[in-house]
Amino acid sequence: MDRREFLRATGVAGLTLALPAIASAQDARSRPRNARSFYVDAQGGPDGFDEPEPGRFVASQRLIDAIRERRIDIISATVAPVGNGDNRFRGSVEGIATWDGILAAHPTLFAKIESAADIDAARRAGKAGLIYNFQDTVALEGDPARVDTFAALGVKQIQLTYNKRNIAGDGCLERANAGLSDFGREVIARINRARVLLDLSHAGQRTQAEGIAASTAPPAITHSGCRALVDFPRNTHDAEMRALAEKGGVFGVYMMPFLRPQGQARTEDLLRHLDHAVNVCGEDHVGIGTDNPLLGFTINDEARAAQRRFFEERAARGIAAPGEAADVFNLVEGYNSADRYDRLAADLRRRGWSQTRVDKVLGDNFVRLFREVWGS
Repeated sequence: MDRREFLRATGVAGLTLALPAIASAQDARSRPRNARSFYVDAQGGPDGFDEPEPGRFVASQRLIDAIRERRIDIISATVAPVGNGDNRFRGSVEGIATWDGILAAHPTLFAKIESAADIDAARRAGKAGLIYNFQDTVALEGDPARVDTFAALGVKQIQLTYNKRNIAGDGCLERANAGLSDFGREVIARINRARVLLDLSHAGQRTQAEGIAASTAPPAITHSGCRALVDFPRNTHDAEMRALAEKGGVFGVYMMPFLRPQGQARTEDLLRHLDHAVNVCGEDHVGIGTDNPLLGFTINDEARAAQRRFFEERAARGIAAPGEAADVFNLVEGYNSADRYDRLAADLRRRGWSQTRVDKVLGDNFVRLFREVWGS
């Protein structure tokens, strides 16, 4: 693959190339640096990099401002390709190297998160913590021992499947709903031993249920919605949400089109899904995984054309899910900006949520889970 295709596959793509970044104007007020609660995006990405020359990424002033204003504390970003294909191990190693280079070039902005201690150190230093994640196990190329290889390289969150079937199990778009394979069970055991967070987003119902049962550590579904509200395969049934909570895990709600049956998702859609998730899982087991870039999307003719190309490419690969569309952006109207967590917090308080519940769902629950799974 060429450089741009590689960047798209590893996550810098989706953040810097797929759509032009930045959205509505932010509130002038910065979030207090001494705020004790965390804002965590369990599936997102720090966009807003300029590329003055090929392969060199420089944080824009907009991104610098967002981090200094504490619009987010921790972001889990995908650093490897998804979907079955060639050279997945190599592409994943290259993706890690790319992000290591970006972090090394911005030591005052970002900190790589590999332990609970790193979370606290990033907070003290005023940096945004970045977690490396995989949204697929295709990087293993059939060798479960490579979980340890990638854990040593700093990957702290691994998703088992991405929509379609791989050798670990069935994704949510597989009609057979066949669940985990023996290989998948071995991979989960390796993930647990390596103290990596198991992510069951994008998995089929049986894969999720069997994965939750097989894991000896609390797992997560970092970015999904509630299938009881919208019957799309990317959303999760109440039974699996409840089982996840009973295992000590956290269910992350995304800011994606799947929150409504048709058209662009809006603020009320997200709020309904959060209410339902808390009712099913309890307030200690719900979080946010936006599946959005930090700064948001500009909506213009260029972006509309890019969205159409993005959808058509995914459809051609067979990984586009029901609810995706050429004219629907992967965002929630009203939260398409770097200050989305502040806006969401205010909306949830107006809805009658206590400040304690808001703090848990906007980040503290995922921080608790990270500490429990990773240790110090």
